[in-house]
Amino acid sequence: MKVLVTGGAGYIGSVVAAQLLDAGHSVVIYDNLSKGSTHAVPVGAKLVVGDVGNRDRLRELFDAQEFDAVMHFAAWIEAGESMKEPERFFRNNSANALTLLEVMLEKGVKRFVFSSTAALFGDPERIPIEEDDPLRPTNAYGESKLLVEKMLSWFHRIHGLSYASLRYFNAAGATAERGEAHHPETHLIPLILQVAAGTRQSISIFGTDYNTPDGTCVRDYIHITDLASAHLLALDALAKRDDAAALIYNLGNGRGFSVREVIEAARRVTGHAIPAVENARRPGDPAVLVASSEKIRRELGWKPQYAELEAIIQSAWEWAQRNPNGYEG
Repeated sequence: MKVLVTGGAGYIGSVVAAQLLDAGHSVVIYDNLSKGSTHAVPVGAKLVVGDVGNRDRLRELFDAQEFDAVMHFAAWIEAGESMKEPERFFRNNSANALTLLEVMLEKGVKRFVFSSTAALFGDPERIPIEEDDPLRPTNAYGESKLLVEKMLSWFHRIHGLSYASLRYFNAAGATAERGEAHHPETHLIPLILQVAAGTRQSISIFGTDYNTPDGTCVRDYIHITDLASAHLLALDALAKRDDAAALIYNLGNGRGFSVREVIEAARRVTGHAIPAVENARRPGDPAVLVASSEKIRRELGWKPQYAELEAIIQSAWEWAQRNPNGYEG
């Protein structure tokens, strides 16, 4: 297939683009490079620089290329920032996604794989979380993604759009060529590794009074190569269906680790002390987010290869040591 990957110069999108190419697909990456890097774009993919909110630019792209499917990764991801400037997240994550979907439908492209999030669930009623559990985001980032999922449901029902919504838990780790290098960085594991590398003095723990075994937030971590493989399985599943499909899957390892446990694992992997500083809670952070991924395992045969937290951190640490300045180096 010929696949358009929006945000394909970013952390997850670039790994998915590389796996698409390895599987024999043709890939066009559309990215404004505000968060991504040209160095992350895999060899063999065509890069088109542009913004997902630019309707005319998207129309030109779809007129010039005939796409079989779109994979959408172009979104702001900082949950904490979304509680300070929610308007930015609703504009970029929700309104721009609508623009993209409108142009897709206008041009007759009806396969869509969406990078969604576990933040849709907010404070869950049960652990592990299943796909049909209540969706009650506790931050604007999660709400911005939920709005897109609602759009997709209606476009499926009314326009026959085939889509897969993949709800990530905590993406982490690296491949030999690609790793996590956000500016500014907000994710726990790369921030911890910056302390180990000596470029940050300490790691902050936001909240130590949650209802968890050690008082810190608990999250489910999943390696980016396992995330990427799920996208290809979802794309294949959509391509094999003659009628419109709506596929919704959680993506996680099914095991949670607290912030303190992640720090301890990183200390073991890196051999560094990694000082930690305790701070107050951040608004919008659920106490526990752990996935049940049984549905995608059962229906699509997805099999994550990285089940151990230390292996995930090890891959990120190796990439960080080779690329101390991220892609800028």
